[in-house]
Amino acid sequence: MGVEDGEFSVSVTKEEVVAAALPMQEHWLPLSNLDLILPPVDVGVFFCYKKPLPMSNTNLINVVGSLKNSLAQALVSYYPFAGEVLSNSIGEPELLCNNRGVDFVEAVADVELQFLNLYNPDDTIEGKFVPRKKHGVLAVQATWLKCGGLVVACIFDHRIADAHSANMFLVSWAEIARPNKPTISSQPCFRRSLLIPRRPPCIHPSLHDMYVPISHLSPPSEPDPLISRIYYVSSEQLNRMQSLASSNGVKRTKFESFSAFLWKMVAGAAFSVNGKKSVVAKMGVVVDGRKRLSNGDKNKEAIMDSYFGNVLSVPYGGKVANELAEKPLTWVAEQVHEFLETAVTEEHFLGLIDCVEEHRPVPMLSRIYCGSTKEEGPAFVVSSGQRFPESKVDFGWGKPVFASYHFPWGGDAGYVMPMPSPTRNGDWLVYMHLLKGHLDFMESHAPNFFRPFSWDYLRINEC
Repeated sequence: MGVEDGEFSVSVTKEEVVAAALPMQEHWLPLSNLDLILPPVDVGVFFCYKKPLPMSNTNLINVVGSLKNSLAQALVSYYPFAGEVLSNSIGEPELLCNNRGVDFVEAVADVELQFLNLYNPDDTIEGKFVPRKKHGVLAVQATWLKCGGLVVACIFDHRIADAHSANMFLVSWAEIARPNKPTISSQPCFRRSLLIPRRPPCIHPSLHDMYVPISHLSPPSEPDPLISRIYYVSSEQLNRMQSLASSNGVKRTKFESFSAFLWKMVAGAAFSVNGKKSVVAKMGVVVDGRKRLSNGDKNKEAIMDSYFGNVLSVPYGGKVANELAEKPLTWVAEQVHEFLETAVTEEHFLGLIDCVEEHRPVPMLSRIYCGSTKEEGPAFVVSSGQRFPESKVDFGWGKPVFASYHFPWGGDAGYVMPMPSPTRNGDWLVYMHLLKGHLDFMESHAPNFFRPFSWDYLRINEC
């Protein structure tokens, strides 16, 4: 055992609350209907930096001071992150914008950057670098490493922000921190009127299959534990997979092709373990509705692009596992494309808003989040992190050498997030939160595709 197995300590040196730099009028910000379909889960993200400045007490204080000062300024525009979620009179979550602030933790770790085993974030990241969110909507931790490197991590309430919204905030925070970039490039929009239900409502029957009132759910079974892993996938392997997924003049996107390949792998793993021909593998894909709700209107597209909140839907497909495992990748990619097509329209998102309104105050939940059982088969969700802006999260001392989401969300459905490699050479980094047996199956059956992340890949051997 050693540092690569998580055998190192992280010590908290200071805790404080960072509030917005300017006072604000306390007010309530209602959650939209698309916020209300999210369960109360927290999303983590972390950024690893090589040594920002020569090691000295003054430099350490200046770097963290810059992070806190710029955070306070960023919270003026992104004030929901400084609030707290409370229940309103009908039991629904609502955001109180009261500038309670963000819990900010300073820490030190007795490990060097090059020895962090990021392939296994459950041991090296979970509970060490990504803070626990005890209060409010957002928490931040800045951790100095033994070599002078720095890890900046955040965790936020998914009901308040999706990845698109969090990305906007992270970029703005970094822009404010940089000496020559005192203002942010875009202001967030909080106009809930953009997502109001229609009168009369119009709900397509397919939405009743995708989403279900939580009052209709059966008590959850005891799931097998899921684990997290981070892989890198080369651009050559991605191009080859895309070619195999495309046919008859139809070129599938890399994301569709990857999702199809992953579905096929998980199905193969499930069938090899279960052995029953009836076992079903379910896969959901996260779709961002911002462009769909713009419907070609450039002005509305600009507004929706700056919208802060959740604008997501999760269509899914379920197929018999041995069929997915045996059919060619082109067939599986076609199944992915078919169920995705149901959710990439303006009407789908407008109907989803109406559907949530129809059932309020009973919360709705995507069926795919309800997970899986050993008898029924696995379920997992794939989200696209291709717009992950790690190269823009430069606080004034350089771009991160590594960054990733960390989302062991605690349910019995898996989660997968592919992101661009920091090398920006077409490779991907892929965060996976799945059953250990399924990850082992993928590593053994596709070792050239799913390669465990190591610092050798980034050619980093020192801070």
